[in-house]
Amino acid sequence: MKPTRIELVQRRHKRLRKKVEGTPDRPRLAVFRSHKHIYAQVIDDVSQHTLAAASTLEPLLKSDLSKGATCDASAAVGKLVAQRALEKGIEQVVFDRGGNLYHGRVKALAEAAREAGLNF
Repeated sequence: MKPTRIELVQRRHKRLRKKVEGTPDRPRLAVFRSHKHIYAQVIDDVSQHTLAAASTLEPLLKSDLSKGATCDASAAVGKLVAQRALEKGIEQVVFDRGGNLYHGRVKALAEAAREAGLNF
């Protein structure tokens, strides 16, 4: 039986997480993409804490955006999560694309985070 798209994403994410780990010095920028929205978190895997987060569901972004599933919305989330991470003194992160391909909305989020000042 052919695996579903979601199963393929989960399989890629599991394989990716074997190599990518967030430390206190260099936390993990994790991206989750649903059909309607995109979410980003900066996570310290050692202490299991989320240090900064942003999504298209936030009232700050939701009022400006017509839809949450566009590259423009993803770029806004990337910029916002980078600003929040920089406020907490986090400049270096490891990028975790969440099993998604580095293309489209995930790429837009990553590039916006880089432009806002995060290094990865």
